[in-house]
This record gives sequence, C-alpha cells and structure tokens, in this order.
Amino acid sequence: MKRQKRDRLERARTRGYQAGVSGRSREHCPHSDIDAKGYWLGGWRDAMEDKGSGLFIR
Repeated sequence: MKRQKRDRLERARTRGYQAGVSGRSREHCPHSDIDAKGYWLGGWRDAMEDKGSGLFIR
C-alpha cells in the first residue's frame, strides 16, 4: 500500500514539474487531495526554480 501511495504522489510531482516547465500557472493544479496537491505544487516550484536558473532556454 505504501508503494502505491508513493507512486501516486511521485507521479503528481512529475506532472507538476512538467506543467511548470511548459509555463502553466499553479492555479491549474488538478488535485483536490491535499497530499497530491502538495506534491504537484512542489514539482511546479522546482520547475520554476530550474527555469529561473536558466536550465530551460527556448
């Protein structure tokens, strides 16, 4: 059970990161569950930091 939960949360983090890299707003978070939303926003913040440091150049 713990692995399933961790996989779900890691998937939320990955999708949040992808959303951040593509320039989507954090208001577009699709999760209502507080844990999944936290992971999604964490991924989104990581993407914003990476973009700010110049990791993604278009």
